[in-house]
Amino acid sequence: MVNIQHHSKTIKTVKILVVEDEFILAINLQETLQFLGYTVVDITDSAASAITKAKALRPNIILMDIRLRGEQDGIQAAEQIWKMLQIPVIYVTGHSDKSTVERATLTTPFGYILKPIKEQELYVAIQTALSRYEREQFLSSVLRGMEDGVIVVDPQRRIKYMNQEAETLTGWRWDEAKGQLLAEVVQLIDEQTQLPADNPIIFALEQETTIYLDSLVLLVAKDGRTIPIAHSATPLRDHDSVITGAVLVFRDDTQRQLTAERNLADESARQLGIQLLEMQKLNQLKEDFLATTSHEMRTPLSNIKMAICMLEHILDQQGILQSASPVASWSVNRYLNILREQCEQELDLVDNLLYMQIIDADFHALQLTSIHIQDWLPHITELFQQSFENSQQILQVTVAPDLPPVLSDLSLLNRILSELLNNAGKYTPVQEKITVNAQLVTNTDAEMPLFEITVSNSGVKIPIEEQSQIFNPFYRIPQSDRWKHGGTGLGLALVKKLVQYLQGTITVTSTQGWTSFIVQLPLTFSK
Repeated sequence: MVNIQHHSKTIKTVKILVVEDEFILAINLQETLQFLGYTVVDITDSAASAITKAKALRPNIILMDIRLRGEQDGIQAAEQIWKMLQIPVIYVTGHSDKSTVERATLTTPFGYILKPIKEQELYVAIQTALSRYEREQFLSSVLRGMEDGVIVVDPQRRIKYMNQEAETLTGWRWDEAKGQLLAEVVQLIDEQTQLPADNPIIFALEQETTIYLDSLVLLVAKDGRTIPIAHSATPLRDHDSVITGAVLVFRDDTQRQLTAERNLADESARQLGIQLLEMQKLNQLKEDFLATTSHEMRTPLSNIKMAICMLEHILDQQGILQSASPVASWSVNRYLNILREQCEQELDLVDNLLYMQIIDADFHALQLTSIHIQDWLPHITELFQQSFENSQQILQVTVAPDLPPVLSDLSLLNRILSELLNNAGKYTPVQEKITVNAQLVTNTDAEMPLFEITVSNSGVKIPIEEQSQIFNPFYRIPQSDRWKHGGTGLGLALVKKLVQYLQGTITVTSTQGWTSFIVQLPLTFSK
């Protein structure tokens, strides 16, 4: 008794509401509490009155009898008071039967004292309840203030608690989620497969250990929103190490994922920059190599070509070709022609490489002049007329009479048309036609009419899947006979670069036995 009185100096501010239907017992309980140093704020004998006074007086603790006046008993009153006000309740009752105790336990009371009440037991029960309440309130405050969502479940995975952040993330309120199965409140899906994902609490309870999941998981909120989350689950144990449930801790992982994606994008951009720099270095090396080797190859090839001509002249002057047998003379001439053709082909390759390098580097100085297509086109095609006749090919040239002069680079136009005519001559069968048509056309994307020149040849078809690649350097149609047609594989690639250099476009069509290369150029060059 002395110890209790001495300690009472530290507990006199504790306010207690007594709810007891027997008046004499209530008065005795009040006197005992006051003797112990507590403050009794009021006494009442019904559930309805207890709820009203709890709202008005806000005691620190309530001593609640289970049997009360009115329709509700103390258990029902305690449940409502805790739900509304979070005030701890200690049952003080003479009822100790199993069903009553089980009902009372469901309301998670802070104590259960049987009558007749002993002073020491009452004091210990109150102090224990206050201490427990203080710890739980502190823990609750911590959990409410956490940036992570926290959900506590029992062994059957029914929700016992969820903090404010968990309410925010899931869209569920604690009072509506309490007692629900976890799977009904926390729905998870795999971010990549969009299929349902197992909750880590399942593994925590099965394996009886903390589970951390690194996989990308989305939380499906009550309103259907999906939120990327990071989460873990830990089993809860009592003093005997028996698992009493588990706690799920999770947080919105959107910002971390955005940061990771941004870092990945930055790293990709950095790597791309390094690759572009390496490509620029390689391109420069390629250009330097082409410039050097092309010039160095052209000189010996020209010398070889000149040597072939001189050899042929010497043989002819000395009469060796005439004195030799017809077979020997034919063989010598044949091999000399092969050498000459191969040498010219290699010279064309070198010239095309040099030309492409000049165009790519934008080193070609345009010589703009007014070109009368009615005079220019027949003159250029006349140079190919004899060659086509020798190959038994038919050439037709058509020029629209209303074509105005074109302001462009004459040398580039000559090169474009010559390459297209050469290409047509290589692939046009005997007795088939090669046509060249020049006219004005309108284009919805251009402010002025365009000069269009079309070179077509019959008897040839380019598969549709090959047409998009035909302007690539060194590209050859797979079924074409390289040795029969010759060429370097750079002619059309060079034509495209020259056309684009003159601010024009080139396209190819192949249908109904005709293949056409269509070049469109502005009437006036503006750079």
